[in-house]
Amino acid sequence: MLRPWKLEFEIDKKLGKAVYLQIADTIITDIRSGRLKPGDALPGSRNMAVMLKINRNTVVEAYQVLINEEWVISKERKGIFVSDKIPMLHSKGIHRISDALDQPMAGNGMIINFDDGHPDSKIAPVTELARAYRQIFSIKAKWQMMGYGNEHGDIEFRKMISQMLNHQRGMQIQENEISITRGSQMGMFLTAQSLLQSGDCVIVEDPGYQPAWQAFEYTGATLLPMPVDKEGINIEMIEKLLIQHKNIKAIYITPHRQYPTTVTLSLSRRLRLIELSNKHHITIIEDDYDNEFHFGYRPILPLSSFPELDHYVYVGTLSKVVAPALRIGYLATKNQDLLNKIGSLRKIIDVHGDVIMEQAVLQLIKEGAVKKHIKKATVHYKHKRDFVYRLLKEHMKDIADFTLPEGGLAFWIVPKAVLDWDEVTASLLEKNIKIIHPKQYSRDYVNGFRLSYGSLQEDQLEQSITIISEVLAKLSE
Repeated sequence: MLRPWKLEFEIDKKLGKAVYLQIADTIITDIRSGRLKPGDALPGSRNMAVMLKINRNTVVEAYQVLINEEWVISKERKGIFVSDKIPMLHSKGIHRISDALDQPMAGNGMIINFDDGHPDSKIAPVTELARAYRQIFSIKAKWQMMGYGNEHGDIEFRKMISQMLNHQRGMQIQENEISITRGSQMGMFLTAQSLLQSGDCVIVEDPGYQPAWQAFEYTGATLLPMPVDKEGINIEMIEKLLIQHKNIKAIYITPHRQYPTTVTLSLSRRLRLIELSNKHHITIIEDDYDNEFHFGYRPILPLSSFPELDHYVYVGTLSKVVAPALRIGYLATKNQDLLNKIGSLRKIIDVHGDVIMEQAVLQLIKEGAVKKHIKKATVHYKHKRDFVYRLLKEHMKDIADFTLPEGGLAFWIVPKAVLDWDEVTASLLEKNIKIIHPKQYSRDYVNGFRLSYGSLQEDQLEQSITIISEVLAKLSE
């Protein structure tokens, strides 16, 4: 088989990124630039390893990343090929740079609460954070932090966030294109108030995240719910809506792990959504609420990392990483007019952010404490996820459908029978177990619920999942 394509690649040891990810990103660049076309064959892993003078396992890992992210496909006994499902995008020539309290046991008559996917507060780096606060208050120039600061947040903190977004999430963002907020919900509200007005329409996922919907509706905008399937939001229906409605201003999505179903928006749909956004001049509001906790090779890169995307607002949070009680989030956008409006509105409701907290978190990032905590937390949550998956297979495989999520802190459970969720939630509450009613995800009927595991202990999870399965089985009869 002829393999005319050759990888033009040199390992950059100063980049601070794993070699297999450097290889994967270089191949992605070649696919997006047109050097590699749909159907083109890639060299075998052995040949690639010899060509690059590296271990074959490194190439295998790079190819696995490309398969996971749908850039290539593996054909048995034939090799690795560029996916023929990738729509071509016009490149601009820009290169990529590489909230919960402890719940008591139900046996004592107390509630086991399956929250919204909150982290385990017991493993938060509280000691390190306290030390960082003490060090900040001991510096000689601490008086400089006691006055009013910039409405978008501390400049050094924004620089660090921009570096994190660029190096870890493939974005092209500068510190003056970032605004620090008190949590992602504040970022959503500021974006909605600055971008939308009465009469505008916003496309949202259904089921989806209703607190964001409320922020949009508060502006007088109308929501246009779009169904979600195993590949994410329905793009064909979005295309039809864009023809029918000329006042659609934004599309709100959670593409990395769709809330609440945890599915990942497929690559082909991502690229098509970017085309539609550019064509119709619509802003994509991307909510990447739990990017850090990923158990596969790496998190799927945000839509906002694609240089082809013209109009976006990227919203993230550090609250789940550092400590749930610390409300610290951020938004990023290339739209300076929008960012100026956000800054002006921020001054009205909150003159400036918590500079002391920003400096403390900045110090944790610089000294590597945050990176160390994320690594520790990822192992912790992966163990919990696998434990819950075993319980689900043992107790629920015959009564509900579920998949093993690649990250995040929750499963999406869909009973095989259509259930009355008022009855389900009431029956569970009688047994001291509280789940979020599916009506919180949609204004229509949803036959599924979000089973979070981050903030619960293993004995609580085992006890409650057994009870939940019994209730679902009984009400399915």
